[in-house]
Amino acid sequence: MDERHCLMLHGFTGGPYELTPLAEHLSKRGTVCHVPELPGHDPELLTLGQVQWDDWLSAASEAADDLTRRYGAIDLIGFSMGGLLSAYIANRFPVRKLVLLNAAVYYPSPLRLIKDVARRARSNDWYKWNGKMKKTPWKATLQFIALNKRMRHEIPHVTVPTYIAQGEQDHIIHPKSARFLYSQLRGEKELHLFRDTRHMICLEAEAPELFDSVERFLYKHDER
Repeated sequence: MDERHCLMLHGFTGGPYELTPLAEHLSKRGTVCHVPELPGHDPELLTLGQVQWDDWLSAASEAADDLTRRYGAIDLIGFSMGGLLSAYIANRFPVRKLVLLNAAVYYPSPLRLIKDVARRARSNDWYKWNGKMKKTPWKATLQFIALNKRMRHEIPHVTVPTYIAQGEQDHIIHPKSARFLYSQLRGEKELHLFRDTRHMICLEAEAPELFDSVERFLYKHDER
């Protein structure tokens, strides 16, 4: 059988590290995972304020175009902002199956954000989180909002089989995002809620359970 290829798109202000654990899990099953860094998402976010929302869309489209030209239909996984980009890609390129992880439909959730700030203020990860907030240019946030508005209309047109995962303790993406996706997507779909998981879904304690269920979804009905 030919190798299976998967394009994985990370979130706003994040990077490939957000999806690396899942990529490593799928690689053990034989999937070749491609996790590009989107424009402006260097580790220090030095150029994030210089890019537009369509730069992210163009980069994702170019990656999908390259992979599908070389390998045919691909699997597609989008985390947070990458979920919005993935809906656009799934409507325009040969995608076999789609996985949406804490996809950024309703963003942010103010109450959850406040609770998370309070929790982080009492923990060792406050300075890292606060540092990222300071590095994020306001112009970039406006570009994310613009992308969100433009990508929502793509969702009702998605017909490929889709796996939806949502952390119920997510301080950024409200769980109603997952329910909205489930109600709007037109094809075969699955909804998975992870009770104790926050935003960084591939780095949380329930991640092994997530990885196993994503693997089952991607390989369901597979003849290999």
